[in-house]
Amino acid sequence: MIKKIISIQLVVLFIAGCSQTDSHKKTKMITDISMSVTRKPILEGKTASDLICIRIGSPQGIERELTVRKVELTFTRKSTPENLSSIIVHYKMEGAEPGELRLFGETTTPSIRSEIEGKTALLPGQNLLTVSFTAAGRCDLSSELTIERIRIFFSSGIVSDLSIPPGNDTWYFGVPVRTAGQDSVNTYRIPGIITTNNGTLVAVYDARHNSSKDLQGDIDIGMSRSTDGGQTWEPMSIIADMDSYGGRPEEQNGTGDPCILYDHINNTVWVAALWLSGSDPSKMVWFESKPGMDPETTGQIIIVKSTDDGLTWSEPVNITPQVKDPHWQLLLQGPGRGITTSNGTLVLPAQFKFDTGVRAIDGGQYTCHSTIIYSTDGGNTWKIGAGAKANTTEAQVAELSDGSLMLNMRDDRNRSEKGNANGRAVAVTGNLGKTWTPHSSTNSKLPEPNCMASLISTTIMLKGEKKNVLFFSNPADKSKRTHLTIKASLDEGITWPEEYQLEIYEPESFGYSCLTMVDDSHLGILYEGSRELYFQKFAVSEILNAEKR
Repeated sequence: MIKKIISIQLVVLFIAGCSQTDSHKKTKMITDISMSVTRKPILEGKTASDLICIRIGSPQGIERELTVRKVELTFTRKSTPENLSSIIVHYKMEGAEPGELRLFGETTTPSIRSEIEGKTALLPGQNLLTVSFTAAGRCDLSSELTIERIRIFFSSGIVSDLSIPPGNDTWYFGVPVRTAGQDSVNTYRIPGIITTNNGTLVAVYDARHNSSKDLQGDIDIGMSRSTDGGQTWEPMSIIADMDSYGGRPEEQNGTGDPCILYDHINNTVWVAALWLSGSDPSKMVWFESKPGMDPETTGQIIIVKSTDDGLTWSEPVNITPQVKDPHWQLLLQGPGRGITTSNGTLVLPAQFKFDTGVRAIDGGQYTCHSTIIYSTDGGNTWKIGAGAKANTTEAQVAELSDGSLMLNMRDDRNRSEKGNANGRAVAVTGNLGKTWTPHSSTNSKLPEPNCMASLISTTIMLKGEKKNVLFFSNPADKSKRTHLTIKASLDEGITWPEEYQLEIYEPESFGYSCLTMVDDSHLGILYEGSRELYFQKFAVSEILNAEKR
């Protein structure tokens, strides 16, 4: 994976004319300079803080004061600093309180060579300079910033050059599709996204009105559209809201965890969601749903559809009677996205649980199983497959080149398994889920902290040849929901080479994501920050060209 820390021991250049004695004294003033970078997007309308942190060590008993007077950033010619309104540098001592952070300097005219002037005397210990970028209004999502060199100018003519190795040097732009508090919604979560035949992006998500907690609560399914490749997004529409069903308040009729599916043959967008009526809002539907079939007892799968690229939507249809075993405590879709296969079958990933309702990790009664729900008649009727593996939940499905279906599953064993057996569970079916066969990559190739992930299959032109590609995204860490990474496989999931991986969001977050092909050459991703949803898109070549990494 991408390395993040670059250390430079005594990388100090001196201006001509310094005596050997003076040079020796100046060298003693700096013990080391190191630099770390943080991978996250530069979001339209926001400041991406502390993307670069420069640590300058200064020892006790220095002979004279040493002052930083300028930071210079040199971008490559392919970069677009014009998409920035400012570059800001702050200073603090390592371990300082937030209130001790102070402005070093700022430029409001970023260019290929950007100079930020200031004046800060180094103190004994670790002195920190942090660099932040502010996006300038609407930014081209296809553009990027690549730093060629960072130069630190000290007093007395000392200059330090810092070069960032390839793979650490590039930041991309993004759009906040939904922000916390927007439209009086506390939290936006659970992204799903598809691209229609007309190129329209349709995104769905939970609009959690009062808090960030899972169902039950006042939650509706929100939808946003983009007709320009994700550059701009139309205002949110609520497409699934069970309102005051049964005379109960909305907080007892929550609808959430959407899974979106696009039927490219009939130009129909489908969205499935989970609903339960009357349960206690202080408790979670996952535990409150019971065996049975009626909405007051057990979770329901409702489906809405649109035949005009998401402009208008049908009333909800409840498909629970068609697919749920009444002995199960809960059946729900995805979340994320489903697929339409090459023969026109509509397929939604799904999950069910039965018996005690306790998700045992090891040695107990396994109750959760990932599976698929499918329709072979254009969505008129729906059926369900068998469980693919015990103790798995949120899954995504993709069609392989031979027509079989791959199910990539969140495996609850990974809550405790942090060793070599950590990884997404993967199984394959050739008969719509009647039987499943473990894939060679299961629980070994795609590490996870126990979280939802995304998987899509597509065919692209690579060096003049058509290639079947799987794209995958998740927090690529065994313990925390950090390092959200897009990965590619050219052998249908057997291997996921490091050279085909791009980390896009390093900080810890809610961690859910959903992928879509924006067009033949660009991959889009809608993903969670903390209570917010961001969209970015990347040239496929950016992920698949090993030499770029």
